[in-house]
Amino acid sequence: MQATLDAFRDAIRQARDSHTPLRLRGGGSKDFYGQALSGTVLDTRAYRGIVDYDPAELVITARCGTPLAEIEDTLAGHRQMLAFEPPHFAAPGQGSSATLGGAVAAGLSGPRRQAVGALRDFVLGAQLMDGQGEILNFGGQVMKNVAGYDVSRLLAGSLGTLGLITEVSLKVLPVPFDDATLRFGMAQAEAIDQLNKWGGKPLPIAASAWHDGVLHVRLSGATAAVRAARESLGGETVDASHGAQLWAALREQTHPFFTPAREAGHALWRIAVPTVTPPLDLPGSTLVEWGGGQRWWLAPDASAASADHVRAIAQAAGGHATLFRNGDKAVGVFTPLAAPLAAIHKRLKASFDPAGIFNPQRLYPGL
Repeated sequence: MQATLDAFRDAIRQARDSHTPLRLRGGGSKDFYGQALSGTVLDTRAYRGIVDYDPAELVITARCGTPLAEIEDTLAGHRQMLAFEPPHFAAPGQGSSATLGGAVAAGLSGPRRQAVGALRDFVLGAQLMDGQGEILNFGGQVMKNVAGYDVSRLLAGSLGTLGLITEVSLKVLPVPFDDATLRFGMAQAEAIDQLNKWGGKPLPIAASAWHDGVLHVRLSGATAAVRAARESLGGETVDASHGAQLWAALREQTHPFFTPAREAGHALWRIAVPTVTPPLDLPGSTLVEWGGGQRWWLAPDASAASADHVRAIAQAAGGHATLFRNGDKAVGVFTPLAAPLAAIHKRLKASFDPAGIFNPQRLYPGL
């Protein structure tokens, strides 16, 4: 694998010297995400393989090009999992092309994020090749490695703008002993209120999703705890296989709600708000996840998807809005940063990538 690292280093230094942008890319499953793509592709998939995995330590370390499916299969063999459920976003009818490096760079989490935390919370350490072609190591393989500035977690969601993530160490968790999905018929406002009431109780709620008058709640944990929660919450118990399909479809955005965005190019917004926020005053279709904290909104037409309008509504609720799929990226995919935060981002970019060659403007225009 040293030869592959050397090839990466040569490509980075040539790009630096010629001021040629590089597009760091694994399987390309997240190409739709972020600002417009640019630069010569530097394919990371040749640098792959699990470096270290001790099930007893609940930590796995792997190279950036390692297929996400390979990591998940290895963990499943020991009844363990990536609890934050990173989406693969495989094309319909095709296998997953998602890689570990791409998953970390995108920083996306699935339905269980409500209960276990986000991807960045599971990053223990990372190895990065910077804009000079040098290898930098951050963090480690233990949970107590928290001295200094936590750069390894800073890489989560950076979309490759700081450097080439070559290796990552992640905390993993055991697969729950039991799992059940409950179904309730209720309006969005009632569902949000109910989820917040349940959220204040010691219930093993692992995920939730409301859409079109139906609330689904996923329970995970010890068998006795799941059984007691089912009796306490009521509702209709969903067949186990159908429940698993539902949460997988939400994770991979193959649920019918997302079809207009995936197939017809409708603008899909991800709106993060406090969980207690009432239904947002937006036309079109909404799907609520993470106990009310994540609202997916499908714009019915271009005029309804004004970035200023959507972001003003999100800001009024104490949140922010991201143009997740499609739409006019010229408005900025992510909510524009306040001047002090923008200055910090620029200083970080200059520190790791002084020539500005890595995924230029993929995260924010001008960065």
